Amino acid sequence: MSGRILVVDDTPANIQALAGTLKEKGYQISVATNGKQALEAVQRVRPDLILLDVMMPEMDGFETCRRLKGAESTRDIPIIFLTARTDTADIVNGFELGAVDYVPKPFNAHELLARVHTHLTMDRLNRENERLLLSILPASIAARLKSGDAGIADHFPDVSVLFADIVDFTVMSGGMPPKPLVSLLDELFTHFDELAGRHRVEKIKTIGDCYMAVCGVPDPRPDHAVSLADMALEMLESLKQFNAERGSSLRIRIGLNTGPVVAGVIGRSKFIYDLWGDTVNTASRMESTGLPGRIQVTEQMQKALAAQFDLEERGEVEIKGKGRLRTWFLNGATQNAVKCSQVPVKL
Repeated sequence: MSGRILVVDDTPANIQALAGTLKEKGYQISVATNGKQALEAVQRVRPDLILLDVMMPEMDGFETCRRLKGAESTRDIPIIFLTARTDTADIVNGFELGAVDYVPKPFNAHELLARVHTHLTMDRLNRENERLLLSILPASIAARLKSGDAGIADHFPDVSVLFADIVDFTVMSGGMPPKPLVSLLDELFTHFDELAGRHRVEKIKTIGDCYMAVCGVPDPRPDHAVSLADMALEMLESLKQFNAERGSSLRIRIGLNTGPVVAGVIGRSKFIYDLWGDTVNTASRMESTGLPGRIQVTEQMQKALAAQFDLEERGEVEIKGKGRLRTWFLNGATQNAVKCSQVPVKL
């Protein structure tokens, strides 16, 4: 296994012995001779693991560990104390400060390598699990789940919801082999995901050839309607470029609505962060009753966008469960409008 290890020790003989043992197994080594140097080194080299002595000049290992675990940028780096301090109180203190292991000196090379390998493997698996979790859930929701918040359900009084669907995709997909079909959807929706990231919009899910996203959840923001409208317009432009590059002729319908929603996590083995409420249902109806290549919005959305966007009234449309509703088509931004993605945002 490869990886970069920061050795923090003030004794040259110890450094030489550790470096030789670790390099022989393919590890890259960085060295610091006291705690202050260690704090500086982690910013330069970003080690995968730290071997940390306790008794050092200027700043001892316990204080170094406390500072590393107290900083967001370094708190996740696994630390193994490697020290002659073997009193029970010292060992307990080391673990309480956040170390993953405590190895006494003099050390056995085979045992030390086994511990290093184990903790690097565990750290890699933890990071992979974190990556997978963040591919399913928003970061703030994932953090709440990991902290033990099992019943996540929140009410948001004012957000904007988007649905997009590929026109006649079911008919078209009937004559396509599985791999090209999945590849096409993956490539197109990846473009949409990139747009969502740029506009700070939260993708909720895809259902077949339908793409669902929301703005203002789980982090409320006052410009949710404008940001989602910008994304919707860019989705149409992205599809034009996609068709030109692939020689395809895909068309999509997009529907937008704004209003209150409930958001939460459901499921245990295959959980999902989802939205519920009339706002969501009406946004879906805006898509399904829309026209190919157009963005249909509700009256509430039209009012939220009127100052910055060109909107064309379509008239009343029959909406299942709602009766006849006035709707508009979103044509584009007005000349004096400023896209949300161009406005500096304080996070």
